Amino acid sequence: MPALCRDCLTAFSAGVRCPACRSPRVVAHVELNRLSIAHMDCDAFYASVEKRDNPALRDHPVIVGGGQRGVVSTCCYLARIRGVRSAMPMFQALKLCPEAVVVRPRMRVYAEVSRAIRARMEEMTPAIEPLSLDEAFLDLSGTERLHGVPPATMLARLTKRMEEELGVTGSVGLSHNKFLAKIASDLDKPRGFSVIGRAETQAFLAPQPVRLIWGVGTATQAALDRAGIRTIADLLRWSREDLSARFGQMGDRLWHLARGEDRRRVSRDQPMKSISKETTFHEDTADPDLLDGHLWRLAEQVADRAKARGLAGRTVTLKLKRGDFQLVARRHALADATQLADRIYHAARALFDHAGAAGPFRLIGVGIADLVPEDRADRLGDLLDPEAVRRAAAERATDLIRARFGPEAIMKGRALR
Repeated sequence: MPALCRDCLTAFSAGVRCPACRSPRVVAHVELNRLSIAHMDCDAFYASVEKRDNPALRDHPVIVGGGQRGVVSTCCYLARIRGVRSAMPMFQALKLCPEAVVVRPRMRVYAEVSRAIRARMEEMTPAIEPLSLDEAFLDLSGTERLHGVPPATMLARLTKRMEEELGVTGSVGLSHNKFLAKIASDLDKPRGFSVIGRAETQAFLAPQPVRLIWGVGTATQAALDRAGIRTIADLLRWSREDLSARFGQMGDRLWHLARGEDRRRVSRDQPMKSISKETTFHEDTADPDLLDGHLWRLAEQVADRAKARGLAGRTVTLKLKRGDFQLVARRHALADATQLADRIYHAARALFDHAGAAGPFRLIGVGIADLVPEDRADRLGDLLDPEAVRRAAAERATDLIRARFGPEAIMKGRALR
């Protein structure tokens, strides 16, 4: 059985340890050298970057997010062991892990590290499909002749370089399509490398819960549960026609994925159509102050991502999901594009006020769409709001202060709600 040492990249026959360096970090699989579709996911990316830049944090649980009344953006594995999760209210996270160090997100820094990872991927293959700053699909079909080693070796080399040169770690899933590669990358984290081969696809999937399928959220899972479908084996007992009749287009998708079938190609450089951020609450809420605080934080995070990518949006979007799972979506076209948190927030706040949706809400999201380069943004000002120009200048000044002195140097009181 083909095997690979992930530390020294020695290829050998299966064994518990590498025969060259004696490392136990070995991946072995009968199809190891025949698979070429991969998903690479950085491990606790934001928190890893913070620990890299501040070695004093290395042995401490780290939470990246807002203030005492904010929410968790992400956290390191030491905090996850204590039960901390993304989108958890900060007070709850600190109750679970009171010794955690809380740091504000630095989107520009994360984007810079992401670009460095992407550059290393480009050396391997042009077929890269980024999903976010910290994860991407790669298609390494036909690259063995060019590089002289199979895709598995190139992927192990990538994560080794990320760790040694950039100070961040990643986990790899390798399979024969995107659906299974994404599942595989979650099987062994952090610093993992998992393989799902063609021959084992059916046996692997059958006992898994349906929530393992990408795109099956709480509402879909509840609908499947009402139909007596709890595992992928349950799905396999339904005909394609019956699933489609009961669940529509999702039913047809489930039929294929339950069989490990996914014909989507790894699509390179699909133009980004929008930038958005949303939060799902652990408990439904109608608290106006809490919702307003979330609107501001989401607008600020969207603005940070837009600035990191050099983009701006001509349309602001608002997404609300009520406690009964009813979805409300609103959008507003601006006079000119923006990447400023202040303008995004005020547009989203107006959409919220006029949405006509009664709470409580279980999810809130803010975004920008109709993206353009940043040099075409924020040129007209707001004739109906004379203070908008002053606030825009203050935000630009705030960005400069944070870039020089750190993300905690200055912040709005609204962010603490």
